[in-house]
Amino acid sequence: MSFFRKSFASLGIGAAKVDTVLKHDVLIPGENLPVVIHVQGGATEQQIDNINVQLCCRYIDEVPVSRGDSEHRKEKRPQTCVLATWSLPELFVIGVNEAREFDVNLELPFNTPVTIGDAKVWLETYLDIPLARDPKDTDTLTVRPEPLMDGVFTALENAGLRILQVECEAASGFDLPFVQEFEFVPVSGPYHGLWRELEVVAYRDSDGLQLWFELDRRLHGISGMLSGFLDRGELKRHCHISAQCTPTEAGQQVLDYLDQTT
Repeated sequence: MSFFRKSFASLGIGAAKVDTVLKHDVLIPGENLPVVIHVQGGATEQQIDNINVQLCCRYIDEVPVSRGDSEHRKEKRPQTCVLATWSLPELFVIGVNEAREFDVNLELPFNTPVTIGDAKVWLETYLDIPLARDPKDTDTLTVRPEPLMDGVFTALENAGLRILQVECEAASGFDLPFVQEFEFVPVSGPYHGLWRELEVVAYRDSDGLQLWFELDRRLHGISGMLSGFLDRGELKRHCHISAQCTPTEAGQQVLDYLDQTT
């Protein structure tokens, strides 16, 4: 019986299980992500070489594709970025039906995407078990703006702008391989009738919040990936908000900047 139990466990049947429990429902970039990892033993004793935790997100990149001809094409395809990792420093053995818990603290990078629109952030936890299928747990996360960005969003909303679309798109020159873009449309207020849309690229570091803006007054919208304009240095409107600013000050600084430059 022990032989069959071990064989089944190697296939994932009756094997140890892992479950990650988040201590907070809503997460803020730049803050800690405390979790509790529950490991439940299965029908047979198993060695756990490691517990691996990965904080991941999705972004869009233009990648070359081949359709069997000589033409070179690029298509937008989703990619996965690992934002942060954690692993157990030593192996252990989990007994039959034994339960163990591990407290883990991950730091959410400043530029963890805000989960609006198509932006997706999740936590993957899996057990590294020799010669067996690795048990895995995936948890979708809710990420809200950090205080400076929240102040900017609030100010833009109060000025009559609404978020239409949010995407994470590939960009070079940053700590992460992408930036998050926010597309706003004016539905009321002082900008209604002046702009068709406002697109914003946001990048946060320890010094503060950097914002790049692209205005569209045309009827057919901004063409191409805004992050591509950023790569080529074609986004001329740039605003830096100091980390010492309050959220209210950050929002007002952006409105003043837009009034002065548009």
